[in-house]
Amino acid sequence: MAVIISTRERIQAVIDTIPEENLDELYRMVQEYAAATHKGKHEPGIMEKLRRVKKIRAPADFAENLDIYTSGEKRVEDNLH
Repeated sequence: MAVIISTRERIQAVIDTIPEENLDELYRMVQEYAAATHKGKHEPGIMEKLRRVKKIRAPADFAENLDIYTSGEKRVEDNLH
């Protein structure tokens, strides 16, 4: 039977492996992260950014021919249907 542990427990397990002389540096990093998060300065991760995407307007062959579109050989505007 698999034991499910919380994220907090996993973090604590990693912290327990850090040498005592490095804990002050880790504490400062955690404080900076907490301060930035509480002030709204937290930079959203890729998954958070993707959740914000509502609709992408692109030609049907855009992914397949990305290099052609980025080089300018084909224009997105000319191929929207």
